[in-house]
Amino acid sequence: MTALSLGLTATRFGDDNSPFLSARRVAEQLGVTLSELAKLIGVARNTLAAKSSARKVDGALSPVVRILAVASEMAGDESRAVIWFKHQPIPGWAGKTAYDLVGDGKADKVLAYLEAVRSGVYA
Repeated sequence: MTALSLGLTATRFGDDNSPFLSARRVAEQLGVTLSELAKLIGVARNTLAAKSSARKVDGALSPVVRILAVASEMAGDESRAVIWFKHQPIPGWAGKTAYDLVGDGKADKVLAYLEAVRSGVYA
C-alpha cells in the first residue's frame, strides 16, 4: 500500500520523491529510533534503509500509519494519537497498548478496536 492510497492524513509519512512510506518519518512521528521501529514492524534494521526493500517496508509500515491516521482523526490531533498509540492500554488486552499489539503482530485487532469505537461501541 503506498502513501498516496492511505489518504491525505497519511501522506505526511511519504517521501517526496518516492511513492512509498518513509520509515524515517514514521519513526520521527512516533518518537522512536529506526531500530525500535524495525522491531515494532518486524523487519531487520538494515531493511529500513535498503532501497530494494522499499515495498516490504511499505507493507510493514502501512498498518502503523493506518492506525495513526484513524487515531489522529478521532483524537483531533496527531500528538494525542501518538500518545494514545504508545501509552493508553486497550480494554480487553491485559493492559497492552496499540504499540504493544502492533509489536505482537496484532495491528488488525487495533484497527478493529478503533473502528468499533468510531461506530459507537465502547469497550
